[in-house]
Amino acid sequence: MTTVITGLLIPFAGTAAGSACVFLLKKELKPGIQRALTGFAAGVMVAASIWSLIIPAIEQSAPMGKFAFLPAFIGFWLGILFLLLLDHIIPHLHRNIDQAEGLKSKLTRTTMMVLAVTLHNIPEGMAVGVVYAGLMSGSGNITAGGALALALGIAIQNFPEGAIISMPLYSEGKSKLKSFWLGVLSGAVEPVFGALTVIIAGLVVPAMPYFLSFAAGAMLYVVVEELIPEMSAGEHSNIGVISFAIGFSLMMALDVALG
Repeated sequence: MTTVITGLLIPFAGTAAGSACVFLLKKELKPGIQRALTGFAAGVMVAASIWSLIIPAIEQSAPMGKFAFLPAFIGFWLGILFLLLLDHIIPHLHRNIDQAEGLKSKLTRTTMMVLAVTLHNIPEGMAVGVVYAGLMSGSGNITAGGALALALGIAIQNFPEGAIISMPLYSEGKSKLKSFWLGVLSGAVEPVFGALTVIIAGLVVPAMPYFLSFAAGAMLYVVVEELIPEMSAGEHSNIGVISFAIGFSLMMALDVALG
């Protein structure tokens, strides 16, 4: 159980550490740096979705023969539709965009920016949770090293995300301390949803392939709907592509080396 708790807290620690950058940096991150960090996060999430979630989901369904893809296919689409629903319900505001998304509300700009990152973090918490649930149940080929690789990968990409949320809040007039805590708060949803996923998935072990691919679909929705447009915006967008490749290859290496 200690291993699971530690695994769930590692990504949250990454967000908190990144949010602490507000105490070290004086100005908001430059657009080029933000694109690079966003691209890196996207690369990590895509690689994690494939190696840590979709491939294990298909491997666990191997007894189904030629239909082994089916649980992963269904779970993937359920994850996409789940995030699509949240995207339309939760009021949120992406960086560098003035038009809020989700249901109309009277929430402040700051609150909706934090909710945007929180929405982004939900599938990440679920991904870590379902992998550790698989580790606890002994189902499939999920190893302690593989679960740790996913937690570390998410934590690494959460570090720049924490900075990306806290620095703009500070530049908009919030105090450094408040900007830091708002950044930390945006990542608190990860261990919460991770723990809930561990409990639910642990109760329905045969459905593990569906849970794994569900988390993958949810993460890839975030990548395509939010991260790729942000990393490609403006001039010299190739820096986002290069950073994507770095994040992808790093996460792939972590999963294979530790898994």
